[in-house]
Amino acid sequence: MFDIGFAELLLIAVVALLVIGPERLPGAIKTASVWLGRLKRSYNDIKREVELELHNNEVMENLKRAQTEVQASISGDTITQDREPADSLNQSAQAESTSQTGTPTEPK
Repeated sequence: MFDIGFAELLLIAVVALLVIGPERLPGAIKTASVWLGRLKRSYNDIKREVELELHNNEVMENLKRAQTEVQASISGDTITQDREPADSLNQSAQAESTSQTGTPTEPK
């Protein structure tokens, strides 16, 4: 992430030693590391929550897609089932009219 080499770290350590002093430098390092740890944990928590929310959205989209497919197949089945009795009624009516008149009639 940062392109910091050994020379830059050594320069930062010397400046920190001169500015903060040898007595307070260990406490400052400890405080800085605690804050960096908190920031890292917060970042990881937020990242995990975002990934979880994106996963939940993906699952919800898949469920909605499956629901529409099921509804489409159900409505397609009911349309087919509704047509089948009507077709059988038409065929039986044609058979009846043929048997009564002797000539087949055209379906309307």
